[in-house]
Order: sequence, then C-alpha cells, then structure tokens
Amino acid sequence: MADDAGRTVRVAMVGYAFMGAAHSQGWRNAHRFFDLPATPELTVLCGRTADATEAAARKLGWADWATDWRDVVERDDVDVVDICTPGDTHRDIALAALAAGKHVLCEKPLANTVVEAEEMAAAARSAEERGVRSMVGFSYRCTPALALARDLVAAGRLGRIHHVRAEYLQDWIVDPQFPLVWRLQKDKAGSGALGDIGAHVVDLAHFLTGERLTGVSGTLERFVDERPLPDGGATGGLGAGGGTGTGPVTVDDAAAFFGRNEGGALATFVATRFATGRKNAMRIELNGSDGSLAFDFERLNELQVYDGTVPAADAGFRRILATEPDHPYAGAWWPPGHGLGYEHTFVNEIADFVRAVVDGRAPTPSFDDGLYVQRVLDAVERSSDASSTWTAIS
Repeated sequence: MADDAGRTVRVAMVGYAFMGAAHSQGWRNAHRFFDLPATPELTVLCGRTADATEAAARKLGWADWATDWRDVVERDDVDVVDICTPGDTHRDIALAALAAGKHVLCEKPLANTVVEAEEMAAAARSAEERGVRSMVGFSYRCTPALALARDLVAAGRLGRIHHVRAEYLQDWIVDPQFPLVWRLQKDKAGSGALGDIGAHVVDLAHFLTGERLTGVSGTLERFVDERPLPDGGATGGLGAGGGTGTGPVTVDDAAAFFGRNEGGALATFVATRFATGRKNAMRIELNGSDGSLAFDFERLNELQVYDGTVPAADAGFRRILATEPDHPYAGAWWPPGHGLGYEHTFVNEIADFVRAVVDGRAPTPSFDDGLYVQRVLDAVERSSDASSTWTAIS
C-alpha cells in the first residue's frame, strides 16, 4: 500500500489486449461506484513491444509503461500485479509477484497445466501467511443475477440439486479462414474452447451449488485442423488479419462432458466456438427438488426462477430483473431497471478484490478454486484421450 493512510492501491497490469482493456476500466472505475477503503492507482502497464505498450498505456489510462514484467514485479511503487496475458506466462509472473510480496489478480484459467496450477496455489497459500492476497478472475461470478442465484441456492430455495446444465456457445472461428491466433495454440493457451470458455461454466457450477465435481466423462473435437497464419507469420491476438501460409491448430474447437457433483447431482457441460450465430451465449440451469433457476448471459440482468412448492395452478418460471438496490452489486450502479453490461462485471470484481486486500481477507475465487477448475479441465482432456472413459477428479 501507499503511505497515505492506506488509501491507494498501486497496480501494475501485465497485458493490454482484450482482457487488459476490460480490467483497465475496472481499475479506473471501481472507486467511482463503490465505497472502497482504498483508491486504485493505475501505476504501470507492461507489454512486450515498446511502441504498442506506450500507446495502450495512454489509451487505457496508465501512468507509466514497461516491457519487462520481471522489473515491474520488483518495483517499490507497485502493490498489486494484475495478470492479463496468455496462459503460458501466468505461472512465472504469479510466482515472481507473490515472492516479491505483491497481491495478485490472475485471469482464468489459472494456468495451462495442473502442475503449474498446483505450484501457483501452493505459492498463494504460502503468501497468504504473509498477508499477501491472490484471486483468479472468474468475472461472471460478479454478475448480479448469478450472485443472486447463488444466494437463493445457499438459502435452500431449490432443495436438493438434481441437475446442473451449463453451456458456453460462441462462433468466432467458424470461418476456416480465421487466422491461427494464440488462442488456437496449445503451447500458449493450454486448451481451446475447453479452457477458454468451458472454465467459466465449470466454475459457475461450483459457485452456484457450492459443490465440486467428483468425476467426468467427455470428448473434445477439432473441426478445423489448419488455419492461415496471421500477418507476418506471427500468431497474434484475437482478430488478427490473415497472412501467408498455414499452421496447425493444436487445441479443441469444442468440448462436451458430463459429471457428478459431490451431492450426487448430474452435471452436463458444452463449450464450443462453433455454435454459428451464438456470440457469447453462456447459459446455466439448476433443477432441484423444490425449484429451478436459469440464466443466460445474453440477458444478463435477468434470472428465471421456478418455485416448485406452490400449487401447480400457480406455478411457472418468473423473471427477476436483478437491478434492485438489494440485489448483489446492483445497488452501487443505476436506478432499478437500468441494466448493467459485460464490462460492469470487471468493475464489481475489482471492487471485491480491493476490499479483500485492504481488509486483510482472502479474496474469492481463490487460486485453490482456480486449481480445482484446472483439474476438471485436465480430467476432461484425459477422458477424451481414453475414448470418454469416466475419469475421477483428485
């Protein structure tokens, strides 16, 4: 913390593309809507290329910029390191930042492998003993309707959970001429749709039910094996233009799997980048002995709830518009009925993280939560390799 009575949290962010832009507006705006115990200060932005990083720092509101994250994590004017880079760099940056006594916010999935995630979680637990906090960025938890859903389940409104059905549907690589960006390379991304978007619904199933999967059976599919190289032959970011030649896609395009929760519920999951016409359709439904709830991120301010305890003549799904002051997060924003958007989940996430850091509490979701998700992803991949054999999750 800065020396001004702990009123400033000085942040370094590594990475400035899609997630970097989303996190930047979170850091810029969290204290403007939430009554926080400290004000985030956008101290330094780090990227690989000097000119591009400097331009991003100016655009996104960072006071300084750098090109070597190793120097950044050692700076005396940095309290928090926010990791928004491809998965192959998460481990090294997080371990160095925690060792340097910096609080860490790391984008999901936590790592590219279970071994890396185990190292990171162990380092986070050790750092916790020194008062150094860490959190993994499952931002969808901070959607008011989903936080409300979690509260309803925790209050027993659904009774015993029988089914969890979750899917995350996108279509941004349906065109076989879409270039071979880093998200389509296993050495950089770890996995494809499974880890990029499947991780979100695995985490949400855990978040909503409070229960973890004990095992899975699944399959992975790749629909396009070769793609054009981006401009210059390098594998750039999301949406890079086409270049000359092609390269192999080394991750999955789609994943489908089912599992069992600790409480016995049957859980089914689909994650795909080939659902033509679906841009960001993240959906989850829970069915219990006393009721059900359903959520679709394309209608992110709404939660559908069914009360199975009322007479059948009066029963039916009802819509809750999660914009009331008493709904999670919503009271910090607009008057009732004035909905939130995708970007607001990051502001809510940053507010949670800052409060935990300043108050000396362990933030959630933790690196251990991220490790659990990584173990599920790994089990799905191993199951697919073994002809969808049932695979236990440690």
